[in-house]
Amino acid sequence: MLIEQQPAFVLHARPYRETSLLLECLTRDQGRIGVVARGVRSQRGRLQRSLLEPFQPLLLDLQLRGELATLRSVESASAPLRLLGDAGLAGLYINELVVRLTERQDPHPELYAAYAQTLGRMAQEPPLAWQLRRFERDLLGALGYALQLSEDADSGGPLLAEALYIYRPEHGPVRCRSADPHAVRGSDLQSLQEDRLPDAQGLHALRGMMRALIRFHLGGVELRAWRVLRGAIVRR
Repeated sequence: MLIEQQPAFVLHARPYRETSLLLECLTRDQGRIGVVARGVRSQRGRLQRSLLEPFQPLLLDLQLRGELATLRSVESASAPLRLLGDAGLAGLYINELVVRLTERQDPHPELYAAYAQTLGRMAQEPPLAWQLRRFERDLLGALGYALQLSEDADSGGPLLAEALYIYRPEHGPVRCRSADPHAVRGSDLQSLQEDRLPDAQGLHALRGMMRALIRFHLGGVELRAWRVLRGAIVRR
């Protein structure tokens, strides 16, 4: 199948044979696709190779056969997004998240839109932690794991702003004691639901909650990006 002028981003690249790359790309209409970019590591392919970088909006022409596609041509769709320092690390984190949680050739146009929007926000709208929480929420929602953020999962009643909850995967938020290390306030869950920036305490609590949920959906596996981010913090 020939796919032409497909909006896409490169999520990951690794060497393939002597002069090629094996890419994982997030496309608007085909979902995540494995792409063989032949010859782009040779002298002749330098121009194409320079475009195949993370955070660069692209238009791809692909020949899709079975599990992998072959890159026929690539062009820039717009100027690359400049994600430097912590923003660059955050970008690599969401790339790994998409690769690990999605299946190849499973279209999610809403995920592509959320990904593109998040890159733009990370380049321009601090704090980074809030942009990551928004993307994690939208990613889980796009994949069919939407969070229940308005009702107590046990009682069915509305969340209480000052009450403390723990979010149980595949169930939802339930009341808990203040001593629970994963407790979040009802107001923090409401902020995530309504897309309102919470305070610093809320951001910290939501980080722990989302990490636990993502770990659950990964079958308990740790993301490499988490270790990289921990290392960056320790070095400071």
